Amino acid sequence: MIFCIADVLTADELATVRALADKGIFVDGRTTAGAAAAAAKHNEQLACDDDARAEIERIVAGALDRNDFFAAASLPRVTTSLLVSRSGPGMGYGQHIDNALMGSPAVRTDLSFTVFLNEPEDYDGGILVIEDAEGGHEIKLAAGSVILYRASTLHQVMPVERGVRLVAVGWVQSLVRDPRVREMIFDLTMARRLITAADGETKGEALGLLAKVHSNLLRQFVEI
Repeated sequence: MIFCIADVLTADELATVRALADKGIFVDGRTTAGAAAAAAKHNEQLACDDDARAEIERIVAGALDRNDFFAAASLPRVTTSLLVSRSGPGMGYGQHIDNALMGSPAVRTDLSFTVFLNEPEDYDGGILVIEDAEGGHEIKLAAGSVILYRASTLHQVMPVERGVRLVAVGWVQSLVRDPRVREMIFDLTMARRLITAADGETKGEALGLLAKVHSNLLRQFVEI
């Protein structure tokens, strides 16, 4: 599944992040690309030892941690450090697949996410295209929004034609490796929340059954 999550960052957080990025030192993005992806990658990233990057990561990671939808969709065990990416005219990232393992100690990349840090009208082009069995999904979201998708998919960022595209990207190792099971657990989580908010005499019984299935799926498939 592909999840588009709106309003993960507040307006104040976005303003702070953009101000930090304006003061940061950007380097060639190919320094963090795998061997196969380096040839396709043409962007800039905040230097890993830049204080601005560390502060942006603190703000964005805090926003993700408090977002219940992101937690339900990803069931995160570990989240990698974030990369802050900037793409100007002519820059993009050709079709590629993310590395299966990242970092030291290694993190298995079950899910990829992109946090949009400036508004879509700030740039032309720069569309994220995610390929799956249904074809290509074109993604360009409002500032503060997050796209979460399976890291096993081919994807690309089309070249920016005008302006600057500013995003943060990262990866999640989920508590549940199997995406089919993870999707079922997510659906059950959403159903429980809907029933909890609803009225009706049978709500308690239905909620109890959903809670049973939810707990037993977690018991069988969660990896700790």
